[in-house]
Amino acid sequence: MTFSRRQVLAISGGAIAFAGLPAVPAFASLAEDAISEFTGGTAPGAGDLSISAPEIAENGNSVPIEFDAPGAVAVAIFADGNPTPKVGAFTFGPLSGSRFASTRIRLATTQNVIAIAQMEDGSFQRAEANVKVTIGGCGG
Repeated sequence: MTFSRRQVLAISGGAIAFAGLPAVPAFASLAEDAISEFTGGTAPGAGDLSISAPEIAENGNSVPIEFDAPGAVAVAIFADGNPTPKVGAFTFGPLSGSRFASTRIRLATTQNVIAIAQMEDGSFQRAEANVKVTIGGCGG
């Protein structure tokens, strides 16, 4: 099978255009799958869980976040635009004075940062913050 010059240009142009499409929806479904795995399929509700993140991050390599989760035994942090959505997990014991933590995470693009807390009664709570990234941190 032989291709003309026009066919080769059309095929290669289509491949380049396809490769340039953003893959955020695929990453978002990865995040929801990871959240479902963490919660065991239980839908998280609202509660006292809060998450703080900057509205605009100049550099995605180091984005400061913090959360406060009164009554939580575990908290997982997810970024729905990253290739690996679960970016952190924290476990609190019965002697923990407060259920608060702060850290820095890496974000590929503008996306939601989601905190899921497992409460002492076995329920789950969800909080999220949208972070606009001007320079990507995961190869972006």
